[in-house]
Amino acid sequence: MTRRSNTEKPTCTRDPINVVTDAILESISDGVFTVDQDWHVRSFNRAAELITGIPREEAIGRRCSDVFRASMCESECALKHTMESGAPVINKATFIVNSNGKRLPISVSTALLRDEHGAVVGGAETFRDLSVIEELRTQVKGRFQVGDIVSRSASMRRLLEVLPRIADSESTILLQGETGTGKELMARAIHGLSGRRDGPFVAVNCGALPDTLLESELFGYKAGAFTGATKDKPGRFALARGGTLLLDEIGEISQALQVRLLRVLQERQYEPLGAVRTEEADVRVIAATNRDLADRVEEGAFRQDLYYRIKVMKLDLPPLRRRREDIPLLIQHFVDSFNAIQNKRVTGVSADVLGVLTAHDYPGNVRELQNIIEHAFMLVRDGQIELEHLPVEIVPVTVARLEGRKLVETMNAIEARAIREAIERNGGNRLAAARELGMHKSTLFRKVKLLGIDLPEQDGRSHAEKRTKTSGRKPG
Repeated sequence: MTRRSNTEKPTCTRDPINVVTDAILESISDGVFTVDQDWHVRSFNRAAELITGIPREEAIGRRCSDVFRASMCESECALKHTMESGAPVINKATFIVNSNGKRLPISVSTALLRDEHGAVVGGAETFRDLSVIEELRTQVKGRFQVGDIVSRSASMRRLLEVLPRIADSESTILLQGETGTGKELMARAIHGLSGRRDGPFVAVNCGALPDTLLESELFGYKAGAFTGATKDKPGRFALARGGTLLLDEIGEISQALQVRLLRVLQERQYEPLGAVRTEEADVRVIAATNRDLADRVEEGAFRQDLYYRIKVMKLDLPPLRRRREDIPLLIQHFVDSFNAIQNKRVTGVSADVLGVLTAHDYPGNVRELQNIIEHAFMLVRDGQIELEHLPVEIVPVTVARLEGRKLVETMNAIEARAIREAIERNGGNRLAAARELGMHKSTLFRKVKLLGIDLPEQDGRSHAEKRTKTSGRKPG
């Protein structure tokens, strides 16, 4: 037997294309394995090792069902479907059991492998670990839901907790919040919890109509009241009789119409245009606005007496950027809704998409998030929503902001910002901030330390404590 010298070159070299392909497969975060036509594993990349916990030397040569141990292996094997039908499977949700016996949620995609002559020689399967997504879903199980409103944020939780008591009253309510925060949803929830739930819910956008049309829209008119009025037309107050009337964008109505509306709210009576007698206003009125009505009163644009009449109870709806912990919950809520409407089987969003949507600032609030998911549903068939399914205008900006952060890092950054903003809103008072965030003070301090948050040197509560000490009273 002759020995080859050190300078002698090998008689064969690896195909450069295969070298590049192997390098790509080793660098991606999705697990990839291939099988031959006898279902024996022929390749197993590094991500597959990490996700399953099985070294590739143990995987290669074994049947894939012995390695993969997925929930679909016995009855709904995705790769078997592809091998038999030739049709690929994309992002099908399932789970595997790793080497430690832990159940891991994954999504799988499959494809056929062909040789240079086009003959099928096996199959390939890629799979993605969805553990982070499932963890977030588990976190949002402790949610509050009233009607179509879902939330787990402390600010929304306080509103939803008092909603049943507010609904029992007949008093007028003022809903104040930015456009898209869900004011009409909140009004519908109040109506659904009230004693008027069996009556109609009627909404009118006061900012969408000029004064003359809005007056007839609200109060109706009698035949002959003006040219073209050939028959009686009931107004929204009449249509909402026995139920609830939402006056949306009430801050836009004129001073003249404000006077008439004030009289209706005070006397519970109104007169349709051209009528000779009054009619009873048997409605519960909810007003909504995206403006600060107190500022409008200061400016002289809104009557002070009407303002106090409609703000018997004022509810401020926080913008979505101040309750980012609700974003994963709202995403799943909209995915479930659109699945039912469009008869699709979208499983949710990828980790990259969740990172982008959680970091976005949402000038259009909840309505904007709903529109983003609806946009994605037009492009995705089934499986997961990926970055390419999102509107192009939000992805580059948000991805640039994330700068390659992992999802967990992004969520930590968002939680840290929420804590800083809560402490700032409460003047440095840690206890008040903890209450607002819905957590114990010790939990707040643990998170502050864990996330490396710099707090103000002086706790805002210390000022109140000094005042109570000088007055001889104990702090409450």
